Amino acid sequence: MKPLKLNEFFNYRFLSNLTWSPDGKAAAVTVTTANPEDNGYDQNLWLYRGDGFRQFTALNKESSFIWDDENTILFAGARLASDQRRMETEEITVFNRISIHGGEAVKAFTLPVKAVGIKKLSDGLYLITASCDAGAPDYYKMSSEERAAVHKVKKANADYEIFDEIPFWYNGSGVINKLRNRLFLFDERTGEMKPISEPLFNVNSYAVAGDLIVYSGESYQTRRTDRESFYRYRIGDEASQCINDSRSYSECSLFAVENTIVLIGASRARYGECENPYFYTLCPETGEIKVLAETDLYVGNSTNSDCRYGRTRAAKAVGDKLYFISTQRTSSYLYSMDLTGKVELVLEREGSIDDFDLVDDSVLLTGMYDMKLQEIYTYSLADRTMNQVSRFNQEVLEDKYVAEPEPVAFTLNGVELDGWILKPMDYDPDKSYPGILDIHGGPKTLYSPVFVHEMQYWAGKGYFVFFCNPEGSDGRGNDFADIRGKFGTKDYDGIMKFVDEVLARYPQIDPARLGVTGGSYGGFMTNWIIGHTGRFAAAASQRSISNWISFYGTSDIGTSFGPDQVKANIYDDYEKLWRQSPLKYANNVTTPTLFIHSDEDYRCWIPEGMQMYTAIVDRGVEARMCCFKGENHELSRSGKPLHREKRLQEITDWMDKYTCK
Repeated sequence: MKPLKLNEFFNYRFLSNLTWSPDGKAAAVTVTTANPEDNGYDQNLWLYRGDGFRQFTALNKESSFIWDDENTILFAGARLASDQRRMETEEITVFNRISIHGGEAVKAFTLPVKAVGIKKLSDGLYLITASCDAGAPDYYKMSSEERAAVHKVKKANADYEIFDEIPFWYNGSGVINKLRNRLFLFDERTGEMKPISEPLFNVNSYAVAGDLIVYSGESYQTRRTDRESFYRYRIGDEASQCINDSRSYSECSLFAVENTIVLIGASRARYGECENPYFYTLCPETGEIKVLAETDLYVGNSTNSDCRYGRTRAAKAVGDKLYFISTQRTSSYLYSMDLTGKVELVLEREGSIDDFDLVDDSVLLTGMYDMKLQEIYTYSLADRTMNQVSRFNQEVLEDKYVAEPEPVAFTLNGVELDGWILKPMDYDPDKSYPGILDIHGGPKTLYSPVFVHEMQYWAGKGYFVFFCNPEGSDGRGNDFADIRGKFGTKDYDGIMKFVDEVLARYPQIDPARLGVTGGSYGGFMTNWIIGHTGRFAAAASQRSISNWISFYGTSDIGTSFGPDQVKANIYDDYEKLWRQSPLKYANNVTTPTLFIHSDEDYRCWIPEGMQMYTAIVDRGVEARMCCFKGENHELSRSGKPLHREKRLQEITDWMDKYTCK
């Protein structure tokens, strides 16, 4: 057995956009691999036809696609030099068609917008989601020369930004001031682009039932509230009609189940921003919303891993049911719900469903099971059998040490909590080892027994690695996840009790050689820990929060998430914001601490790390800050390959320096 290399992830294949053909006889998937030479990622389409997978495109830049029919894939990508030159001076999206039976891709059409989604409605008619500048609402109508003139003005003004709304930027998207997701009908036969939504309306979700399109989102001029309105548009009508403007729901997802519009949404009246949604029906004619199912299920996969890349599907309507992924306790499973509101568990297996598609009774899914990297599986609803049908990542781990997570369940205040440890490679019970506590983000996500590269790398280097799901984590309902106003209290107590439990069960871990790290909420908690205990020899705080007051005015979610989670605002109770800020306790810090931030992380902006770093250095504590240019909040998961390598090297070197003496 060999240990994983620090940059072993250069060899991993990441799977996304898994989609059956309309007849269920073939499927396509986007396969992403790191390209360290270009410090980026190569993406190509692969085809599955029942006898394995074969690479379907080879230009290393195709990722977004749909099935145009059972034999043809429609994908985005400018292959011609003339189109590539046009993209330098105007926003366009080029689509190509390619037959699954062979032959070269053929240019299909060019859209005069930046398309971020496409759905086929009928032959030659498509529903387009595009990212549009509301300051140039008629951009799609302009000639190439007029669009080039718009970009010339933008280029001339590139040295400054004007903000006149909030949020003015968004993590992973950069400056979004006046940008909106807008719906269009595109008729390939005539080349006509017809807008369905208004320029200032930001479309969040839509569903198509026959010739009816129902969509949700929010129109705003200066401040987004994330409270959605609902509209309907019937193909052939002149304009959309608002059917419900109550703005009672957030984070809505719409689906057409046998022409019934099903709405997944949260009122946020019960548990705030992290509330699990209910299922509703939405009447397209009256706008009436009725409860279909009052579940306590999060819809989506919230298991943590640094071995994913690309878009995935959380739910899909098939026949008379809605199928969806939900995370329960320590794994993500597949569920179904019918139009009576009956929810059933469809597929239960320890691990992670990252993506799925379904035709008839055949499920195709991307999963992380048995401590393996992503692979694709088939699952039959009829006989409940599962088979692995891909071997994308088999060879890369064949001769490598992969530690099996050993469960460490423990109880705090009558609540059983889940945790795990990874033993170091070549473990000898008569030896003493250093340990690293890894804290997940969120806080409403969770750790589970799935493959995490950084943890496996540290185990291969000789560390015990341990991680847990304190209160505030996902998978156990709203009450368990609700720690609003309690950050740094019972969650901190749970993590510290977990450390005590691990040390008691594994005396081979040297308590004087412990490190702690985490990102986002895990970064907040790392900052909180070093201000409240000196038991750790080293800390690495990543993309953290240190000051809820500054977070309010700089984060893309600062005006909503901060006041909601802390239960205080800068006007009425700034003292509480300060009491729950790790920066307040920086004078207590004695732990040598590494801070890692990215300059385009608009979720936990770089001043959050700078403040904490400055405060403890000013007090004489050894610290180091590493700032990554051109990266955002997703550095550890989808950052540029060389940056991801450097990040992990920085953390590992810091832990080695202080815990391996």
